[in-house]
Amino acid sequence: MRRVKAFVLSYIILIGLWMIVGGTQPDEMIVGAITAFIISLVFAPRFALLGSIRLSPKALFATIMFIIVFSVELVKGAIDVAGRVISPSLPINPGIVKVRTRLQSDVGRIALANAITMTPGTMTVETNGEFFYIHWIDIKSEDIDAATAAIVTIFERHLEVMFG
Repeated sequence: MRRVKAFVLSYIILIGLWMIVGGTQPDEMIVGAITAFIISLVFAPRFALLGSIRLSPKALFATIMFIIVFSVELVKGAIDVAGRVISPSLPINPGIVKVRTRLQSDVGRIALANAITMTPGTMTVETNGEFFYIHWIDIKSEDIDAATAAIVTIFERHLEVMFG
């Protein structure tokens, strides 16, 4: 079942990319559909991570909310880091903190690590099971629970619905 799901998702993703890059003319769509089918057929067994993506209205809503939350955190982080660069008198307290995730799926943990890294001011340095080690530009707390609440929780609640 996971292989079928991986095939369908990879096919949908490839068709979407084809439409963005190649256009939507009928002859282009036929070539894109055939190409996407062949690529998905050959490579879907290697896309095992796609099989853990949940396909439901609740997961779709969580995906939309995650994109919104991530965008807001991205802007907030960029403003914070830019302010620290422009005004060197602003305090920084850089260091590495240990946080915990509730996410069980590999793809969920990958998405969380990437979301943390792409947010200015934080970077995932290492993952070890349920623990992530995050470089934080201004450590507010070294306590695992407090650091988790500040960095991870906002992303995790949406990713948990999307990936488990």
